[in-house]
Amino acid sequence: MVFSSLLFVYIFLPAMLCAYYVAPRNIKNLILVLGSLVFYAWGEPIYVLLMIFISVFDYINGLLLDKYAQRKAVCRLVLTCSLVINLSVLGFFKYYGFFIDNLNALFGLGLAVKELPLPIGISFYTFQSISYIVDVYRGKVTAQKNFISYATFITLFPQLIAGPIIRYLDICHQIEKRRESWEKFGEGALLFVVGLAKKVLLANNIGLLWQSIKDTPMEEVSILSAWLGIVAFTFQIYFDFSGYSDMARGLGKMFGFEIMKNFNYPYISRSVTEFWRRWHISLGSWFREYLYIPLGGNRLGLPKQLRNLFIVWFLTGFWHGASWNFVVWGLYFGLLVTLEKIWVLKWLARGPAVVGHVYTLVAVIVGWVFFEFAGFGQGLQYIGTMFGFGAHVLWDDRALYHLSTNGFLLCILALGATPWPKHVWQNLLPKSKAGALAIPVFVPVLLVLCTAYLVNVGYNPFLYFRF
Repeated sequence: MVFSSLLFVYIFLPAMLCAYYVAPRNIKNLILVLGSLVFYAWGEPIYVLLMIFISVFDYINGLLLDKYAQRKAVCRLVLTCSLVINLSVLGFFKYYGFFIDNLNALFGLGLAVKELPLPIGISFYTFQSISYIVDVYRGKVTAQKNFISYATFITLFPQLIAGPIIRYLDICHQIEKRRESWEKFGEGALLFVVGLAKKVLLANNIGLLWQSIKDTPMEEVSILSAWLGIVAFTFQIYFDFSGYSDMARGLGKMFGFEIMKNFNYPYISRSVTEFWRRWHISLGSWFREYLYIPLGGNRLGLPKQLRNLFIVWFLTGFWHGASWNFVVWGLYFGLLVTLEKIWVLKWLARGPAVVGHVYTLVAVIVGWVFFEFAGFGQGLQYIGTMFGFGAHVLWDDRALYHLSTNGFLLCILALGATPWPKHVWQNLLPKSKAGALAIPVFVPVLLVLCTAYLVNVGYNPFLYFRF
């Protein structure tokens, strides 16, 4: 079950809200856990057992760390066992086929690969579970004694399948002491509907343009079409992922939780370093806190800092999918961030802001080519087409048709990727009578438009199934 479906919006969510608000406070977390298990099991009834296993396993590990807090050898053993089991489960389900295929290719073996469906959201809840155990081991949080409270943290359906990645440290007090309010519920409903519109009305529609150009034989793609296509994907992945994150935050508010912001207008960045501070914030924070800093961060001299950056960016790419193109994508950004640390940021700081914006956008757009094409050769060929290599015309009738039919949507997307619409909504509209009257009408109209789209259109991809 996904948020952008009629089943979720009109059946599951209302049922969950009714059950939650009718229930006494002492069983609200139980209602959330049961509802979250139903939500997850709707599409993957078998893999819900895997999530329950991880929850029980690390709940017990947390209790052991608490019990033997003064015995460091025992705590190190518990931590090691937790990390090995969590990463082994993640590695098996996500990378088993990848490793077998590469072994076959390297050594000429004929090992059979059994296709295993990827448990949706396994990367998210595994990282959350690891963060809990590490923080208990470090003494940053005390172990959760109530299993239902711990299961609420792991299984909470708003962020279960597409993040943000929540640290127990940041949400532990909300699990027991949160308070719902009509004001918070209204803010959550607005955020959810806006996120749904970003996903359904914007990301899905521009995704059709990218799909059309991607399906065109490469030799028939003009330079203009190549740029239109990857710009379309650039907008699609942003509005899809940030839309899901907004829906997660909105749902959280509706149930009394405050979930961290995962995107902060990354396409207005003036450097790749800044872009990654604004894009998928929870993932960047996780890798910094639980990998980069424990490796030594930037405290051990430049060579080891570069080593640490390489490891982090290699794993950042690999986390996104079991394919070499994701590794290349991660290392590509790792190289850019490293070059910026050494000298590019100093150069950008002295130049006009527009230079930094253009450089960052081009770098990010090129990076999305590596991300989207599983074949490295395909990606390089597409980039070559973008920059005029090969016998490709500058534009053709197909490119002009795509531009004319999607130009207005592209303008809306470009505007929507900036803080300007939020500024208008929060600061300008309430100051005018017409704007103040329009605000309460906006949400139901947007919801009706999203519903009409979902009823009539079959294109509604879930980009993050492979995570």
